[in-house]
Amino acid sequence: MDTTTTHPQYIAGTWKLDPAHSELSFSVRHLAISKVRGSFENFDATIVTGENPADTTIDATIEVASVNTNQAQRDEHLRTSDFFKVDEFPTATYAAKDITIDGDDFTVTGDLTLRGVTKPVTLKGEFGGVTTDGYGQTKAGASATAKFNRNDFGVSWNAAVEAGGLTLGDEITLNAEIQVVLQK
Repeated sequence: MDTTTTHPQYIAGTWKLDPAHSELSFSVRHLAISKVRGSFENFDATIVTGENPADTTIDATIEVASVNTNQAQRDEHLRTSDFFKVDEFPTATYAAKDITIDGDDFTVTGDLTLRGVTKPVTLKGEFGGVTTDGYGQTKAGASATAKFNRNDFGVSWNAAVEAGGLTLGDEITLNAEIQVVLQK
């Protein structure tokens, strides 16, 4: 991992996801005129920051069956072999391979595995900082976004629209609002 500069609030240690204060959402173009948005209700992440920031690791797991687009019929379709194929591939994973830190900004390149296919995906984000909450827990926060082509992972279902074009776009935008807790 390559680190350009270390953030002044950097703390080495093991950080676990605070699920009550974290969100993992996505969007995809729909009918070429708008976007459909959804989220994953169940996911986990562990970040291990080394004494040398270049040794930082990030491992995340997403329970893809927890997809929620606020439309039950669509969510059921997303769980089928047309999309996530959750019976065969219940989780997606992300493992960081390279991180670059520049002040509050960071770039993480890692391997996303979805439907048994592993491809590199880059997250670009902003570090929110470190604080101690009212319970004495040290917490850190960050926001990150990645864009990737769903077809690269075998998620290629689509349908033609009468007016022309296709139901879904190919590019997925993934957004993470993450809060983690330093483990003692």
